[in-house]
Amino acid sequence: MSAVLAAPAPARQGAPFRVMPGFRLSLGFTILYLTLIVLIPLSAVFLKTFTLSWDGFWHAVTNERVMASYRLTFGASLLGAAINAVFGLVVAWVLVRYEFLGKRIVDALVDLPFALPTAVAGITLTALYSANGWFGRVLEGQFGLKVAFTPIGVVIALTFIGLPFVVRTVQPVLEDAERELEEAAASLGASALQTFTRVVFPTILPSLMTGFALAFARATGEYGSVIFIAGNMPMISEITPLFIITKLEQYDYAGATAIAVVMLVVSFLMLLSINLLQAWARGKGGKA
Repeated sequence: MSAVLAAPAPARQGAPFRVMPGFRLSLGFTILYLTLIVLIPLSAVFLKTFTLSWDGFWHAVTNERVMASYRLTFGASLLGAAINAVFGLVVAWVLVRYEFLGKRIVDALVDLPFALPTAVAGITLTALYSANGWFGRVLEGQFGLKVAFTPIGVVIALTFIGLPFVVRTVQPVLEDAERELEEAAASLGASALQTFTRVVFPTILPSLMTGFALAFARATGEYGSVIFIAGNMPMISEITPLFIITKLEQYDYAGATAIAVVMLVVSFLMLLSINLLQAWARGKGGKA
């Protein structure tokens, strides 16, 4: 009788099991957190910009020096993200598909740009690629290629800080990929290149595009690792984040926020485009 009384009551049919609180409470906390951390700061940027007239805003964001900084910042960010998309895929492939001595060390080194302070990274890259540095001495002395204090140095710095985003985004997808599909393709006579382009690459394409978008977004706002190696020469190697800092030091807060709004809008449109391409790639893969 006591055993019957102590037996647990059977679970109610159809009652969902939730580890987290209910939907409404979770959604409320989510909206509150995003509002405090994201929406309010971004709203403040737009509100401060609205203190400018349209002519003042247009002049602040389109003068020649600012336009040169846009071209360098977005161009170098796109180039750095594209380089990382290629070589980050190679690094992820090697880490997933091969076993070799020191693999764990290489895997840990991928995360170094995350852990290393950006100012330290900038000083280190400048020391390596300056005219007297290990790499700069060879590049400039033997090939006549100057890296430090040029736009090339900016691209190298942005590539350095963006690599982990691509590797860590693609790596888990490669680990979960079904090897049986590759074996089936090979058994049907597909070459290694055909297997990669028609079986493996469509599977990892959405994650690769995600890594590219993250690397690009991270690069557009990078400051610490770039200012040392860039040289910060107006019209040549001056990035937009540095120009915003210069405006703030001159107490031109409205001008600084106007430039920040342009960067924010362009970055958002870029990320939106990448997300749309991801959705298209997933839909195409699902139909196939």
